[in-house]
Amino acid sequence: MKTPFGGKSLENKRIYTITFLSVLIALAASFVDTIWSLYVDSFVHSAFFVGVLSALVSAVAFVSYFFVVPLVEKRDRVKLYSFSLFVFVLAYILFSLFSSLILLIVVSLFLAFFSSLRITSFGILVKDFSKRRNLAKNEGFVYATSNMAWVLGPLIAGYLLSSFGFNLVFVFSAILICLALLVIRISRVKDVSTKKRADVNVWKNFLVFFKNKKRVFAYLLSGGVTVWWSLIYVFVPVYIVESGFSELLVGYFLFAVAVPLVFSEFYFSKVASKKGFKKLFRNGYFIIALSSLICFFVSNIYVLLLILVLGSVGMGMLESTTEAYFFDILGKNQHLRFYGPFNTADSSLSLIAKLGASAVLFLLPFQYLFLLFGLFMFFYFVLSFFIRDKIESRRH
Repeated sequence: MKTPFGGKSLENKRIYTITFLSVLIALAASFVDTIWSLYVDSFVHSAFFVGVLSALVSAVAFVSYFFVVPLVEKRDRVKLYSFSLFVFVLAYILFSLFSSLILLIVVSLFLAFFSSLRITSFGILVKDFSKRRNLAKNEGFVYATSNMAWVLGPLIAGYLLSSFGFNLVFVFSAILICLALLVIRISRVKDVSTKKRADVNVWKNFLVFFKNKKRVFAYLLSGGVTVWWSLIYVFVPVYIVESGFSELLVGYFLFAVAVPLVFSEFYFSKVASKKGFKKLFRNGYFIIALSSLICFFVSNIYVLLLILVLGSVGMGMLESTTEAYFFDILGKNQHLRFYGPFNTADSSLSLIAKLGASAVLFLLPFQYLFLLFGLFMFFYFVLSFFIRDKIESRRH
């Protein structure tokens, strides 16, 4: 039996199962990410401090990958993924029951580790469940499907927040993750490969990762995706509310930002599989760089948000393809060793972006953030000219 994204029935069954899981988790994550910066702002009342706390979480997430690597190499990734989800359930229940800045900081830093574990173990599962020639298409299918949740989630979260407050949003997120845990148990999805001997010298492993130019380029290009989302999900929601608009507009905006990804990611992943990654990276980063730079000159908030929404078409070219490109440049059986270091791109580069954004907010008006992030994206646009292309469809 074939699917639209290729492969035999066993591969399809596994991909369908983890795609369904990713939808449930994405819906829970979209609820929390929609309100998160506003939740933090309710304690600190400053976009600058929101950026600082977010940067601190990114720093902990970066360090945590050094401990995650030997875990995902040697242990069952399905069990690791399940345990990390259980921790998120407990954390969201705590957030729904108690309102404390100290609790927020402590639990957020604790979650940073388990977020690294969840992301890494899930990414390895997608890789292991896919044939190499189908990887970009499968990644695109998983991302495009889960992005449907990112379309619906902000609308629901915005309504819940404006009508009932933060607590109910955390409760609904915890329920969705519990459903995901139930699906894992019922489906009996299993890990397909573990190593008996893990690379326990994670620092050496990290240094080895950066001795290869191709891996460095893949690392930087992937991190650019998270850099852009830090602007959209951390700073823009606070900007909207501080400009005098309601939380509902935040939900509408984050809903609209995800729409182009739903309709474009699977298509672009197939293009990458057949024609290569380089042109997609170049065009994608150019579109979002241009969007951000235009926003620097725009004062009307509705026009500004519309430009950011249109610019997310560029993100549709990048979100799933950057990870698929990384797996394609690796040698055989290197993904377990190097996927952990690769995932530090999310935390390390977003840390730099958030610290830079916080410094800008401390000195300059919010509008200058769009100039900063536009320059970030233009750097990635230039970088994409120097990568070596890969075309999966030529593999047999």
